[in-house]
Amino acid sequence: MPLDIIIVGAGIAGLSTAISLRRAGHRVRVLERSALGNEVGAAINVCPNASRALLAWGLDPVANRFVEVQGILTAVGATLEPLVSSPLGPWVRGVYGAPLYFAHRVDLHEALKVLAVGDGAGKPAVLQLNTTVVGYDPETPSVTLSTGHVLAADLVIAADGIHSIAVEAVLGHTNPPQPQALYNGCFRFLIPAADLDSDPETSWWNKDGVRNGKMSIYMNGKTGNRCVSYPCRNHELWNFVCMFHDELAVATKEDWHAPVDKSHLLKAFPDFHPSLRAVLSKATDMKRWPLLYRAPIPRWTKEKLVIIGDSAHPMLPHQGQGGAQGIEDGIAMGIALSGVSAPSDIPQRLAVFEKARRDRASAIQILSNAGQEQVDIIHKEVERYVGFVPKTPQEFSHFNWGHDIVRSTELLLQKEVDPGFKLPEGFFQGNFSPYMPSPPAQ
Repeated sequence: MPLDIIIVGAGIAGLSTAISLRRAGHRVRVLERSALGNEVGAAINVCPNASRALLAWGLDPVANRFVEVQGILTAVGATLEPLVSSPLGPWVRGVYGAPLYFAHRVDLHEALKVLAVGDGAGKPAVLQLNTTVVGYDPETPSVTLSTGHVLAADLVIAADGIHSIAVEAVLGHTNPPQPQALYNGCFRFLIPAADLDSDPETSWWNKDGVRNGKMSIYMNGKTGNRCVSYPCRNHELWNFVCMFHDELAVATKEDWHAPVDKSHLLKAFPDFHPSLRAVLSKATDMKRWPLLYRAPIPRWTKEKLVIIGDSAHPMLPHQGQGGAQGIEDGIAMGIALSGVSAPSDIPQRLAVFEKARRDRASAIQILSNAGQEQVDIIHKEVERYVGFVPKTPQEFSHFNWGHDIVRSTELLLQKEVDPGFKLPEGFFQGNFSPYMPSPPAQ
């Protein structure tokens, strides 16, 4: 008998888990508080550690207007002087088995929704919108809705974001945010490529396609304010993430929809080159996000309730791994629960899931507090969770992108549950392999 599973939250982690669990043969209901009509209009990295499985599930990056990443440029904000230029493109495909993509978050979300509720292997997940969960019972398990109705299942998975009340249900207390010493805020906005190309002051930005498929990082000094930009949606839009430290900032809660005038952006980057400030001045619909850090938590499960995604491991933007880690959660959950038909087996499988995910996600959660050249600031914290702490760009690539969540979860199940465990037929499809082609050289 398949399990009856409730997922709370239809974000990236929740939908990825729904895809994985339907392919594992289970019945899935996804409860989403919103009407899915107000998606945050920012872009996101779809990294090889996630894209391998997404492609093997049948996601079409061309139809969904993903941009394959070709390189990363790091430069001085005040002078535009290049510091490091790292080509990626074919190298990433060859070493990690799948591309690194830039995607508009709405495009990725829509692609995941189709894979979760559309035609394909397993029974389509049921997506229930405008449904707010106000309480969790880990033992039953069940959720209480704002209407007073109680919905029970064999397993409840909380993927309802950074403010999830499920954290308190698991831990017995909240996981409050901590102030950031390095960067405590960022501006996020999109600029249409056509707006930059049509103005002589800003047409340098991508003249003759020089930045197509490339990320640009502009910074002044090791701890100075920095601005990161990359294309999405078939190069039609440029995504900007500009991080800063504001001594007067007192935000205690994340707000991804808070608008702000672009004068605040230009004030935060007074020493950037005039040509770069001209590009930033093209910003229109701009949001200011407080960057609040939540420390890794000691467990993700209680009875038959498990928290995943931003509910379990919210991440700051420095590693570009927030979405990919939520997708890894989904992949591992479906694999861990493959072949389970009795609710009594769930706790053992959740233990395998948490072992596959918690230490790795916690390490990346800490690493996401700083840029790759600032890892010395957080090195000791990371060592609590992993034996190897990356220090160089190549080591970060191997650590972030080279992890094979499919293989590692299979091996854990073979070691701790069933030596003969194999993925169910149809869990992945087509000729694209979800596995790392070979262990990357250190």
